[in-house]
Amino acid sequence: MFQMIGLLANPERDGAVALAKNAHSFFLEHGIQSCFLTSDENKTEPVPDLIITFGGDGTLLIGARYAIKYDTPLLGINMGTVGFLTEAEPDQLQEALTLLINQEYQTEERMILNICNTKNGQQYHALNDAVITRGGYARLIRVECKVNGDLFGTFTADGMIAATPTGSTGYSLSAGGPIVEPGMHCITLTPVCAHSLQRCPCIVSARADIRFSLQSDRSQTAELQIDGISRGTLEAGDEIYVTGSEKTICLVRLYPYHFYSLLHNKLREWGSHHA
Repeated sequence: MFQMIGLLANPERDGAVALAKNAHSFFLEHGIQSCFLTSDENKTEPVPDLIITFGGDGTLLIGARYAIKYDTPLLGINMGTVGFLTEAEPDQLQEALTLLINQEYQTEERMILNICNTKNGQQYHALNDAVITRGGYARLIRVECKVNGDLFGTFTADGMIAATPTGSTGYSLSAGGPIVEPGMHCITLTPVCAHSLQRCPCIVSARADIRFSLQSDRSQTAELQIDGISRGTLEAGDEIYVTGSEKTICLVRLYPYHFYSLLHNKLREWGSHHA
C-alpha cells in the first residue's frame, strides 16, 4: 500500500488542479497521505512512493524527473490532447484511484537515457529524448555525431535528437524518425531538417556510446534540451554524451495496454487537431 502519493498538476490545463485536489481528498478519505509537487526541482518535497500527474505528456515528463529521482512508479491522468504516455482520462479518476488503492494494477518498465554535458560535468536523465537544437538562434547548427567512436555523420541542421522508444512518438516522430515499440532497448538518432542528403534516422543499441559535438570550425551556439526542458547553452567545441541508463522508469498500467491500437487512435486525434 502506498504511504505518500505525489500529485503534480499542470495549472495551465483547465480542471487539472481541481482534479488533483479531488484525488487528494480521495486519498485522505482512505487514510493515505498525498502532497502537491511543483516543477521546481530545488524545492524540498516529501518523498513519494507514487507520483500521479494531471496534464498532458509534457506534465508526465516533469513527473518523470521525480519518479527517476525517487525510484517510484508514475501514473498520468490525461488532461491534454494526444496523451501517448498517460493512462486514464479525467472521467475515469474515481475508478483509477480505486484500482490503485486496491492494488489492482501492473507496472511497465521503460528505458531512460543518461546524458552528460562533458564541458561542465552536468548529468541528466531523460524518459523521452535529448535534443541539441538551434532554438531561437537564427543560423543552422553543425553537429558531428559519433557512435562507439565511429562517425555517423556531420549534420548542418536545426538540431539532432537522441530518443528512447518512449520518445519515438514525440519530437523524433515529427522530425521524421521511426516509431519504436516502447518495450525495446534502443536509441533513435534523428537529424532535424538537415540540409544534406544524409538525413536518414538511425536506430542504435541502448548501450551505444553516442557523442554529439558542436563543431568548432564555425562560430555557433545551440541549446541542450532534455525532455523538452532547456538545460543551457552550448558553444562551438562542446560535446554531449548520451547512452542508455541502467535505471528504468515504471509506468502504472490500470487497463490493458495495446500499443498499436493506441498509436492508431492517437495519431488520428493528433492529425485532426492539426488539420
